[in-house]
Amino acid sequence: MKKTFTDVDLNRSVGNLLRLGVILSVATSLIGFVKLFLEGFKMPEKYSSLAVGSSSEKVWGQFWNSLCKGEGTAIIQLGILLLIFTPLMRIIFALIGYLKEKDYVYVVISSIVLAIMAVSFFTGYAH
Repeated sequence: MKKTFTDVDLNRSVGNLLRLGVILSVATSLIGFVKLFLEGFKMPEKYSSLAVGSSSEKVWGQFWNSLCKGEGTAIIQLGILLLIFTPLMRIIFALIGYLKEKDYVYVVISSIVLAIMAVSFFTGYAH
């Protein structure tokens, strides 16, 4: 016998997803802080490398290179990215749940919210 997917199941699943995202983010950031402390963090001598005009490819490239080297600042940034992506994953997870429930009004609403977040994220506009 197939169990139906209810609102309680969806709420429990979404709550667990949010909890897991925050726990992973905090754990990753703490590992990064410990690593940064052990590395002996120094303030940058030139702040021009942090200039606002840097291209996103350069910023992402530096992030991935630092993360592959296991640098503490990059691990902390990864923790922050996990925290940023947690609500996005919540919307995707809820959208799938609404599809399973066949609640198409909330599927449309979740799709609109997801589209707004995606456009905002990929174009770089905060508001």
